[in-house]
Amino acid sequence: MIFTPQKYRIEDKKGVPFIDANEIQEYLAKSKSDKNRIDEIIAKSLGKNRLTMEEVACLINADKPDQIEQIKEGARQLKINVYGNRIVLFAPLYVGNMCTNDCQYCGFRTSNKKEIRKTLSETQLIDEVKALEDNGQKRLILVFGEHPKYNAQFIADTARKVYSVKKGNGEIRRVNVNAAPLSTEGFKIVAEAGIGTYQIFQETYHPEAYKLYHLHGNKSDYNNRLTSLDRAQEAGLDDVGIGALFGLYDWRFEVLSLIRHTNHLETCFNVGPHTISFPRLQDASEVNFDKKYLVNDDDFSRLVAILRLAVPYTGLILTARENAVLRKEVMRFGVSQIDGGTKIEIGAYALENKGDQVLSKEQFRINDDRSLSDVVEELLDEEYLPSFCTACYRLGRTGEHFMEFSVPGFIKSFCSPNAILTLAEYLEDYAKPEVTRKGWLAIEKNLISLNGNANVPEIRNRLEKIKQGERDLYF
Repeated sequence: MIFTPQKYRIEDKKGVPFIDANEIQEYLAKSKSDKNRIDEIIAKSLGKNRLTMEEVACLINADKPDQIEQIKEGARQLKINVYGNRIVLFAPLYVGNMCTNDCQYCGFRTSNKKEIRKTLSETQLIDEVKALEDNGQKRLILVFGEHPKYNAQFIADTARKVYSVKKGNGEIRRVNVNAAPLSTEGFKIVAEAGIGTYQIFQETYHPEAYKLYHLHGNKSDYNNRLTSLDRAQEAGLDDVGIGALFGLYDWRFEVLSLIRHTNHLETCFNVGPHTISFPRLQDASEVNFDKKYLVNDDDFSRLVAILRLAVPYTGLILTARENAVLRKEVMRFGVSQIDGGTKIEIGAYALENKGDQVLSKEQFRINDDRSLSDVVEELLDEEYLPSFCTACYRLGRTGEHFMEFSVPGFIKSFCSPNAILTLAEYLEDYAKPEVTRKGWLAIEKNLISLNGNANVPEIRNRLEKIKQGERDLYF
């Protein structure tokens, strides 16, 4: 029997909190699964249709080994159908760790008196960006603590400065932001700087659990954080990212809440989140936390597969919090973006080869500390197509316009060719000889597979231009 509750108890309105914990628990308690029902749900997802709350709850409650494998196989197939073999690469850049919040799981919390507080100066910021460009990075996410110093103007100015830094063929073409909620006017200021995605993670969507972890500071206001991306949308910043920190509460509740958040944004603004993130709680400086809700590797793989099926066209971000072995495993189930060469101590990129001490401790523990080169090589070995593409943002294919392209599947005509072109740039400018060899073999293989789906002769023409020194060619 399919559980069919009335429409959401809280009506979706702009700026109005939308999470009803009892409603989500009811979905989890009453939605049941069997093989035929799971097959029906997976078939709907493979038809490139987003799933309902009830359908997602069914997948969450499917906990038998054969059912879990059904779900993972469906997610593997969906990823191939929608994303092909592309994996987008980026790096985080921590700008400052001053913070007025006291989140119990975070090394930056205000009560951690052993943390060294630091904000990159303009010179240090430029040095960091140059170091990242030297490694071949084209996409960054700027990370800020929550502090009056890091207001909208500061974030916007930082983004503009990052865009302005050029070294050789290096340049940052997309700056995303992970920072505190802003006012509508604040989001307008940041949007005018030309940023990509603005990420705000709810951490935990369970209201009572949220109170336990967020004792002081602006972040203690659950509803303000929950509705913050509504303000971003109203400000014209239509490319937003949501996420939960898995390990603070029951992962099943968090997964369904992420879908409820997606529903809210789609209902109110006709476009869901551009990305969903699902970091797991990790050890952090001077932090002791209750391990009751920690998510094991099996459940983590499972929840990623469920999210992939639930939101076929939403980007899923997997970070270097996870170790290399698990990252390789989970990418098969629908991850579309990963970071490589990650360093989260402030000032760490520029100091990497100097032997100097970094400016601060890390916010949490990184478990995949491989270089970008090593990550790219493994992706090539696993027959993925590494991508540094930023074309959609710069051509206005964001927000609702992005959905117009991506939902029918037309985006594949752009993404794979652009991935090939950006990989060629990386190979020509930054790759080691063995990576270069593997990369050009991968490009040729992908060009063959694109016949009939893209203008392969024009792609080859542009590849020749890249070999001759031209850069930033895209469709």
